[in-house]
Amino acid sequence: MPSFADWARERQQRIEGVLERALPGEDAVAGRLAAAMRYATLGGGKRVRPLLVYAAAEATGGSLECADPRAAAVELIHAYSLVHDDLPCMDDDSLRRGKATCHVAFDEATALLAGDALQSLAFSVLAAAAPDAAAACATLADAAGCLGMAGGQQLDLDATGGALDADSIAQLHAMKTGALIRAAVRLGAQGGAANAGDTASLERYAVATGLAFQVVDDVLDVEGSSASLGKTAGKDFAQHKPTFVTLHGVDGARREAERLRREAHAALAPFGPRATRLSELADWIVLRNR
Repeated sequence: MPSFADWARERQQRIEGVLERALPGEDAVAGRLAAAMRYATLGGGKRVRPLLVYAAAEATGGSLECADPRAAAVELIHAYSLVHDDLPCMDDDSLRRGKATCHVAFDEATALLAGDALQSLAFSVLAAAAPDAAAACATLADAAGCLGMAGGQQLDLDATGGALDADSIAQLHAMKTGALIRAAVRLGAQGGAANAGDTASLERYAVATGLAFQVVDDVLDVEGSSASLGKTAGKDFAQHKPTFVTLHGVDGARREAERLRREAHAALAPFGPRATRLSELADWIVLRNR
């Protein structure tokens, strides 16, 4: 079996090609918009969500070809969310994935349109290629909407400058970050042959992994540098956002991330070796330094 690093690199290269083919070319009629979409999506990022799609498909017997449009759709939604998250009306950030944010590289209006177009492209990709297009689109729509990512972003805006208890912070991040991670795992499994037990186990894994991802992000916001993270470090602290670190401290947050990692591993026990990549992704998410 290839190492996790080799497996991840191959899948990252694969999704880059899928995204390249899905995005409009810079010779499109609205060329500046197409260029902004490509700028925001290609050539950067860890591709965690597509990796989760591929790993969940692998665990449930799905093919790479079936996973491709699902992985692309999740990443397109993620890219759109980052473009909008960085806008002056949101987090007003100038650095993303080690380069200028989309609204800085282009302009605010073009960035807004690029996010809109990336979101619609995600559903177009799914509708055209997924054999269960209706179910796949519903899964992604639920994750991106009011009860998922967008709703979590609103809770984040509402909480800025205030204080939240542990349950409220967990709910915020389960929506803002966790919903799309859960959707990635669900979409991968939907393309395979997951039974009811598999689905329940994968849901427990995705919930734990999604929350762990955000806990580690909160730690890295305090301990990391802008150069290593590829985005502005210390932003949450500067904006007085309630995080797992403000609630538990750095050491407490790290203990919580480790607890969630163990929870994710336990959820995968019924799969045995089939879930090796999902298990390795949970490790990477918790132990990463960027």
